[in-house]
Amino acid sequence: MPAFFATAPKGLEYLLVDELKALGAESAKEALAGVHFEADLATAYRVCLWSRLANRILMPIAEFAAPDADALYKEVSRIDWSRHLAPEGSLLVDFSTSQSAIDHDRYGAQRVKDAIVDQFRARFDTRPSVEAEQPDLRVNVYLRRDKAVLSIDLSGASLHQRGYRQGQGAAPLKENLAAALLIRSGWPVIAEAGGALWDPMCGSGTLVIEAALMAADIAPGIRRPYFGFLGWLGHDAALWAELKAEAEVRREAGLQRNIGRLRGSDVNPKVLAAAEANAQAAGVEALVEFARMDVADVDWPERPERGLLIVNPPYGERIGEREEVEQLYAKLGQTLSRFTGWQAGVFTGDAELGQKLGWRAKKRYALFNGALPCVLLTFDLQEQAQRERRDPSLVVELDLARLSDGAMAFRNRLLKNAKKFAAWAEKEGVDCYRVYDADLPEYAAAIDVYGDSLHIQEYAAPATIDPKKADERWRELVLVAPATLGVPPARAALKVRQRQRGKEQYEKVAVKGEYLTAHEYGLKFEVNLFDYLDTGLFLDHRLTRKLVGELARDARFLNLFAYTGSATVHAARGGARTTTTVDMSNTYLDWAQHNLETNGYGGPAHRFIQGDCLAWMKACKEKFDLIFMDPPTFSNSKRMQGTLDIQRDHVWLIDAAMRLLSPDGVLVFSNNLRRFKLDDEALDMYRIEDISAKTLPADYERNPRIHQAWLIRRGRDQA
Repeated sequence: MPAFFATAPKGLEYLLVDELKALGAESAKEALAGVHFEADLATAYRVCLWSRLANRILMPIAEFAAPDADALYKEVSRIDWSRHLAPEGSLLVDFSTSQSAIDHDRYGAQRVKDAIVDQFRARFDTRPSVEAEQPDLRVNVYLRRDKAVLSIDLSGASLHQRGYRQGQGAAPLKENLAAALLIRSGWPVIAEAGGALWDPMCGSGTLVIEAALMAADIAPGIRRPYFGFLGWLGHDAALWAELKAEAEVRREAGLQRNIGRLRGSDVNPKVLAAAEANAQAAGVEALVEFARMDVADVDWPERPERGLLIVNPPYGERIGEREEVEQLYAKLGQTLSRFTGWQAGVFTGDAELGQKLGWRAKKRYALFNGALPCVLLTFDLQEQAQRERRDPSLVVELDLARLSDGAMAFRNRLLKNAKKFAAWAEKEGVDCYRVYDADLPEYAAAIDVYGDSLHIQEYAAPATIDPKKADERWRELVLVAPATLGVPPARAALKVRQRQRGKEQYEKVAVKGEYLTAHEYGLKFEVNLFDYLDTGLFLDHRLTRKLVGELARDARFLNLFAYTGSATVHAARGGARTTTTVDMSNTYLDWAQHNLETNGYGGPAHRFIQGDCLAWMKACKEKFDLIFMDPPTFSNSKRMQGTLDIQRDHVWLIDAAMRLLSPDGVLVFSNNLRRFKLDDEALDMYRIEDISAKTLPADYERNPRIHQAWLIRRGRDQA
């Protein structure tokens, strides 16, 4: 069965896999910015007509090595182009190159075009013309590491261009991204149940129109006048006519459905006029309504029981001042409170702005609006969700007279620490820090402040402690800590700390899907207090990461056992030439990539590799100038080859990392095993500097064995 590749914006790959399978594609497998799949021609046509998410549908017809321009020309010339294009037809070549000897897209496209045109001229004494708008044949060539994939572009123009856009606002949302936001926000299920929709900052109406197309079962490509296959000689016109007729029947039936009310509003009358024109061009004007209204005034007293409020508010560019944008998000948060019982989706280029809404997100999805990293925050608009997040009346007021002597002593210590470390953290430039670490041994827990939330980790009680007494103290701690620090109980994540083995290191402990933004020395990191054992940011390694950034200028940086990539972000900010981030967990790698992009670092200079670090180091042939390695204490994940025990295996790990180090490079090695002892004798060929004390932050001074760290360089006789 023929193979195809559907391109899509980054972040939509997994959604696109599901969509392609539903349309009849086989062997659908996600890749970066697209999906590989197999299909017959009818299914490929159906994808072009019905895909709400894809950009282009490419049909590969050749793969070959192209180490230089002559080889590229020769290989393209081997293809019989008369099977695809008439001699008097028109042609356009798209060319993209990466990490190859041919490093200029336009030059590569020119050589491919020359090869095709010269073949026609030699065989037919005529040649196709070049047409930029609607060519009979659009050829796509992707060259990576001197390996070329040449495809016929069946879509022609990007499929996000539905054909209905008559006018647009200053920052239009692409149609396939709008469709993805609707799907992630739960619109298909809500629409099926007859629910309603409102976009209170609708602009030119893209979200409302795409919602109408979904609700009415209208093929997004039904009004497109042009597809790339229409002038291709392999085109089956009868098959295409049959699929179009089927789509028309479904459209007519869909327009007769009992569809909920779909509304859009905006303060700008010009974009509302564009929205109405677009809806008419899409054929859904009878299903939608638009009104001029400020977001602060949006209300629907007689609103249906089920619905979706979805919005793509400004990220700052259209408003200007940060304070104004924050006020806008605060107003939007108040609007959300008028839609109790609905679902909501807020798409923003700044997750930190999302916190100004005053609602706790149910889930968040990392997406891109063009090249801009963004996040979709979804909400279940129940009244209690907002109150838990912001209402100070939900902070428990302690009856001090009823506290035990131990609980009172714990409270007093916590007050003292909070005063000290809050001032220290503000001066240091961090808003996440450890405020208590088993200062009183009988109240054995670590308490970390994360903005307006707490992360409370109980240390497993020794066997010598009466379990009932330990439980009683834990209950006291859980009551006293949030109240003392002014945090509602719902904003305190509670966990028992104990040794994790194998897949337990990666499993969720809850499913809230709520992410916060942690600030550290001017950088931003995504954290999740509730869903995982660890939050996504090891606070004790704060100074270690800072040191990595200081060492990273012009370095080829490698982060092993990378977790959520915070050290990579510091290295990128420090001026690393390239970064390579390796971890076994796809979840953590996605998290790491989001952290990097949130701070404005992205592109081909930054690689993310999913794999067993032990096996990867064995196979790696590259050299790096700076390596950060912070392995787990123990791991026996089924993805690993064997087990990892840091005390037993650290010599091998260090040797393997040093093999990848450039002559003047440095390895930053650390771990958190309290009883760990570095085998100096086995490692005496290296120059080793213990930096454990230097990398211990002030909020961890009560726990000096929280981690150990070393700088390791080649010996002078090895350099």
